[in-house]
Amino acid sequence: MTTDTSAALRARVAELFPALQADLEALVRIPSVSAPAFDQAHVATSAAATAQLLRDAGLPEVQILSAPRPDGTPGAPAVVARRPAPEGAPTVLLYAHHDVQPPGDPATWDTTPFEPTLVGERLFGRGAADDKAGIVAHLGALRALGLPDGADLPVGVTVFLEGEEESGSPSFRAFLEAHRDLLAADVIVVADSTNWKVGVPALTTSLRGLVDGFIELNVLEHAVHSGMYGGAMLDAVTLMSRLVATFHDEAGSVAIDGLVTAPEPEVDYDEAAYRSDSSLLDGVALTGTGSLAGRLWAKPALSVIGMDVTSVAEASNTIAPSCTAKISLRLAPGQDPVAADAALAAHVAKHAPFGAQVTWRNGEQGKPFLAPGDTAAMRAARAAFTEAWGTAPVDVGVGGSIPFIADLLEVYPDAAILVTGVEDPDSRAHGANESVHLGELQKVVLAEALLLTKIAEGL
Repeated sequence: MTTDTSAALRARVAELFPALQADLEALVRIPSVSAPAFDQAHVATSAAATAQLLRDAGLPEVQILSAPRPDGTPGAPAVVARRPAPEGAPTVLLYAHHDVQPPGDPATWDTTPFEPTLVGERLFGRGAADDKAGIVAHLGALRALGLPDGADLPVGVTVFLEGEEESGSPSFRAFLEAHRDLLAADVIVVADSTNWKVGVPALTTSLRGLVDGFIELNVLEHAVHSGMYGGAMLDAVTLMSRLVATFHDEAGSVAIDGLVTAPEPEVDYDEAAYRSDSSLLDGVALTGTGSLAGRLWAKPALSVIGMDVTSVAEASNTIAPSCTAKISLRLAPGQDPVAADAALAAHVAKHAPFGAQVTWRNGEQGKPFLAPGDTAAMRAARAAFTEAWGTAPVDVGVGGSIPFIADLLEVYPDAAILVTGVEDPDSRAHGANESVHLGELQKVVLAEALLLTKIAEGL
C-alpha cells in the first residue's frame, strides 16, 4: 500500500465518521438485551436495523438467520451479509454482536443507559462499546473502501453479527454447522475485545476459558429457631462461606488441584493503572502471586458471582437450611474445560464442611484461546494498527472469555483468527456508564480498512 493510498483512506474515514457516530447512536437506542428475562422483540428490532445498515452500505446479500439452541428453542436472530471475493482474492469474515448486557440499576448510571450521551470524547450508553461499536467498525471500514460500489474493496467480505453473545452464544455451534459454507473465510476478524489504552492499540493473543456452575448446600429439612437450636449446628450460609473460602490459598491464588497455568506474558500491567481501571479501593491489597499480567491472563481465577440467601430485610431469627452459590472459574490457556469442571466438582465434594450435603451442578463451559505468534494475518494486523495509531500494537491476553472462538477454530481449522476490539480500560463494558472513546473508534475503523487491504496484498 502506498503512502498516498493510506492518506486517502485516513481522510475518507474522517469524512465518514460523523455519519458512523449517528449510526452507533441509533443502535444504542435499541435495548437489545438477549437475556431471557428481557423483551426479545428488541433483539429482533436490532437485527433488522443492522441488516438495513448493511443493505444501505451496498452489500448485495443480506439475511437474518437463526439456528436452534440445545434445548430446541430458536436462537436469537443473527445478521449475515456477503460480498463475494474478486477472483483469486481471499475472503474475510467480520464478526461482531448486536445484543447487549442488561443495563443493571439505572441509579448507578450517570446517563440514561439506552440514550446515547456524548461527554467529552466519549459516547455513553449500553452497547456503545460492547459491541455495537464493533458493528460500526466493520461498517465504516467497508464504506471507506468504496461500498456501495465496492470499487476499492480488494477482498471478499462476510459480515456476521450475532444476536446472543451476551447470553453465552447457545446456538452458535449449531449456527456454524447450519451455515458452514456461507461463513467460510480465510481470515476471521472478531471485533469484541479491547485495546491497551487510549492511544495504544492491542491484538488479543490469548483468552481465558470458562467453567461455571452452582453449589447447592443443605443442612436442615427446614428452618429452625436460632435460639433453640443454635450452638450445636451451623447455618447453611456460614457453611457455604467456609466452603468457598477453601477455593483460595493465603495469598489469594486459586487452590484447586488439577488446574493449569500458562507461560508468563511478555508485557506487564502497571499496578497503578490496574487499580484505577478496576476502581479498587484504597488500602485493598492485590491477591495472587507472579506478575500482574500473569495473574490476569495466564492463571485461573475464581469468583463467587451470586448467592441465594435470605435478604437482610426479610431476615428472621432462624437457622438457614440451605444456600446456593454461583461460581465462575476462568481458565488459563491450555486448560481443558471438562477437566477443570471435574477438578472443581472434586474440590467441592472434598471440602464439604461438617458433613453438609453439598452438590455441584455444572453450567457453561468455554475453551481458552491462544493465537499463533506469527502468521501472515497477524503481520498484516500489526502493520495496519501501527499505521492507524502511529504506534505499534501490544500483544495482550484478556482475562475474560470468548468461548465461541474455539468453535470457529474447530469448524474452520484453516482460517486465521484475529481478535481485535474497540474498548479501552475506561469503557466499563457490562457495567454502569459503559462508553466508547470516539477518537479511538475512528482509528479502529481506519485500522480495519487498512487491514482488509493488507490481507489482499499478503495472503
